[in-house]
Amino acid sequence: MAEIILHHYDTSPFSEKVRVMLGLKGLAWSSVLTPNMMPKPDLVSLTGGYRKAPVMQIGADIYCDSQVILAELEARAPSPTPAAGADWAVNIWADRVFFGATVPVVFGELGHLTPQAFIKDREKLSGRPFDVAAMAQAAGPMRVQWRAQASWIEEGLAASPYLGGEHPTLADVAAYMNIWWLGAALPATAQALTAGFERLAAWKSRMAALGHGQRTEITGAAALAVAKEAEPAPAPAHDAADPLTPGQSVVVMADDYGRDPIPGAVVSATPQRLIIARDTADLGRLHLHFPRVGFVAVPGA
Repeated sequence: MAEIILHHYDTSPFSEKVRVMLGLKGLAWSSVLTPNMMPKPDLVSLTGGYRKAPVMQIGADIYCDSQVILAELEARAPSPTPAAGADWAVNIWADRVFFGATVPVVFGELGHLTPQAFIKDREKLSGRPFDVAAMAQAAGPMRVQWRAQASWIEEGLAASPYLGGEHPTLADVAAYMNIWWLGAALPATAQALTAGFERLAAWKSRMAALGHGQRTEITGAAALAVAKEAEPAPAPAHDAADPLTPGQSVVVMADDYGRDPIPGAVVSATPQRLIIARDTADLGRLHLHFPRVGFVAVPGA
């Protein structure tokens, strides 16, 4: 079994971003396929309630959100090209703005085929209606915005085969996510919205050729057994300027959607990452890692 365990599902765009990074780094990893909607008992046992995919597990360290997963993979395998600061800005753009345009384009066409169970699950996740009729109305204007954002990728490839130069970086992996998702969900629409973008088309083929690394399937039960037998790795030094203090009880949640409250005690906080500890009856002590951008931590009970 590989040290890296990814809890994901195959059609998840955020999971694809991580899978491509694993391919870029040439890493071996174990795959646990988690459902695309609740219930997710194995995943929730690890995360204390966080349920979005993907989640990465390394022993008893649990990485929630693709941003912190990518950061950990970069730290462990900085070659062939380490991420630069601006790469993280591209990642947030892809996660928030570009993804925000892709959702109504996809579900504006496919919403009438979406199972009611999935709709209800996403309404609970977001805290607002999953209105496929409204997305269908928004799809036209959002197609224009989607193409405009895709054109930034086309322009960014004018001087080199990748956004960062001669070799792919985190910026390419992040930007590729929405290109991949629209192409997988609606091939004809994706072709129409990227018409004339010849550099993007060639880049898309190069990104797909990176693959996903060496993937091996395991069960959720096997992943839980790994967590139970492991101890969390030593945490990075705590940032003395951070408002949180080690040992403090906090509740962590996303600031956009999927605001499931995750309680724990602060282990370490850095400018880019928050690590909290959860002591569980079944799995022992777990360390949960969250990015600082996109998540908030408030004092717990």
